[in-house]
Amino acid sequence: MRPTVGGTCVICGERLLSPYAVSPDPSEPRCGLCRRLEPPFARASAYGSYDGGLRELIHLLKYEQVRPAAGVLGRMLAEAITDLEPFFGKAAVLVLPVPLHAEKLRQRGFNQSELIARAALKLRSAKDRLTLRAGILLRRRPTLSQIGLTRHQRRENLRGAFVVAQREEITGHEILLVDDVFTTGTTVSECARVLRRSGASKVWVATVARTLKADAQHAQWDAETEAGFAAAAHG
Repeated sequence: MRPTVGGTCVICGERLLSPYAVSPDPSEPRCGLCRRLEPPFARASAYGSYDGGLRELIHLLKYEQVRPAAGVLGRMLAEAITDLEPFFGKAAVLVLPVPLHAEKLRQRGFNQSELIARAALKLRSAKDRLTLRAGILLRRRPTLSQIGLTRHQRRENLRGAFVVAQREEITGHEILLVDDVFTTGTTVSECARVLRRSGASKVWVATVARTLKADAQHAQWDAETEAGFAAAAHG
């Protein structure tokens, strides 16, 4: 379980075939998608690729309720947050875990994203400006698993699923949205859209893992995801 290495997009974190081939500025390499269409979040950072031992560790927590795994995953999330920290403003940043629907929360007994976020923040200074605020962002209706859904189906599955319960709490604030896995970006994009429309000044995304697309699939994924980013940004 090692951090992602090699060229990645500075915005969404996708692996790049060649940073020089897709960005005129080598210091700010962007994938083709993020050059064409700005997502609703400012930047996304992930510790490593969603495969091998990291995938197994996340599954231990989510599906086998091995709660001590949250501590290990929290250390990884803390590294992803550290990568974003230089871009934060001077004011306090609110940390919001991607929420589960109440029914799913009862079934699982915990929100894995919240457990991982709490573990990550425990590793930071007591004077840290990051403040965990679970309960502000809610999932107001149950949604299907995103596994196996097309890009269009993923967007429709999440449309209207998230709501901000206390708009006054986030107005003018930067938000750090945390989750266990960034797959296609549909979930975090929908959350970021809702947060921005509710008054958040900026939304950052930190996850433990990220699905990195195979080079041969990258162009196709760009085309599918562009529609998702556009829907989230303007929906």
